[in-house]
Amino acid sequence: MEWAWPWLTTLGEALLQLFIQPFYYIAVILVALVYHRQLLQERKLFHVRLQSSITQTIRTVLGGILLGVIVSIVSLFLGAHLTLSSVICIWVATILLALFRIRYLCFAYAAALLGVVQFGLNLASNWQPSGWLGSSTDAIRALDMPALLVLAALLHLGEAMLLRMQGVAMASPLLFEGKRGKLVGGYQLLHFWPIPLLILVPVTGSGAELAWNPLMNAGNGYMLAALPIMLGFGEVTQSMLPGQKVQISAKRLLIYGTSLLGLSLLAAWWSPFMVVAALAAFIGHELLVWYSSFEEQHRSPLFVHPEHGLKVLGVIPDSPAAELGIEAGETIYKANGVMVHSPEELHRALRMNSAFCKLEVRNHQGESKFMQRAIYEGEHHQLGIIMAPDNHEAWAVQLRQHSLFHILSLKIFARRKGQRSEGAPLALPAPTTGESSSVEM
Repeated sequence: MEWAWPWLTTLGEALLQLFIQPFYYIAVILVALVYHRQLLQERKLFHVRLQSSITQTIRTVLGGILLGVIVSIVSLFLGAHLTLSSVICIWVATILLALFRIRYLCFAYAAALLGVVQFGLNLASNWQPSGWLGSSTDAIRALDMPALLVLAALLHLGEAMLLRMQGVAMASPLLFEGKRGKLVGGYQLLHFWPIPLLILVPVTGSGAELAWNPLMNAGNGYMLAALPIMLGFGEVTQSMLPGQKVQISAKRLLIYGTSLLGLSLLAAWWSPFMVVAALAAFIGHELLVWYSSFEEQHRSPLFVHPEHGLKVLGVIPDSPAAELGIEAGETIYKANGVMVHSPEELHRALRMNSAFCKLEVRNHQGESKFMQRAIYEGEHHQLGIIMAPDNHEAWAVQLRQHSLFHILSLKIFARRKGQRSEGAPLALPAPTTGESSSVEM
């Protein structure tokens, strides 16, 4: 157990470094601001608060800590590591990619670019420039690219896990214009996790030794360094229920992360395979984004009213509708025996009996289920049901791709008398459909 004490010492130093540096706390504050803006957006669109920004922030912080512990332990046993030059190269590559397209602010894209550049420099091994260019080429040639790609793969696997665990609870309903200019309902899946990551750094001299032979060995001595990372994921869906979208997106991220991890480990064993792994990191991520967008464009909107009844867009937590078991995507067919076709008709039908209500609801399979409940004074006038839009709403969300994290910025605009009057932006930018991103702090 002589090897244990040096590791306890370097672990304590890394944790102290994490606690005293401001970057992790800045990430937590940014997450809190994101969810506070989302709360304001919900109030503007639906006049109610559907989510608690404090609860969402706590949930994402705890999820980020869990992921940070898991990724740190797995990378420790694999021997995945970074050096100071690796971190600098990742930052420079990220900034350069962002000049072309903002959504390339992602660990996987930066690692892929560096892998391709390193492959090209190794082919031109006789080229030895001088000055700062020579120092830069030497740093890129010295990068342990399989280790960078392994870390990117582990982060995406962890993202798939967190999305599966927390995605549905964090979904927020939206109103926005469809292809034909009419309002449709949908959901925004916006997730940011501050990840307190501890990563191996090879050192010479008095570094701690590993008690096992890691797959990606970089030397005889190591230390642990704190590396806070902001992991982000965002999608907007109008054609699926939030649970369905979360399951599909998490499965695709899992396939992507597993494939990238396998290719990266193969590259660590056989170095000529490294460029294949780097290209797969970029192309695979692009395929995720493209296919998700293609899928949404070629599917019919789900949250639109049928010929008979009212489609449910969402349900306010702890409301009568939630107690009755009404779910998003279902259809309110009758209220107190009266068929309803508009929110006004539903309101009038409910007022027929101010103390009790009976509902006929069509579930996702089109089957009827019957519900009844007493109505108490002060409860929501529609039992806490948020209806799909009927094109008479005063506010909606405008989707734009132009901001940080590839970004689908959500902007509220007024829709009175068929005219637009833009209001102040009420939502921070979110990654675009199918996009995930990670930025080291």
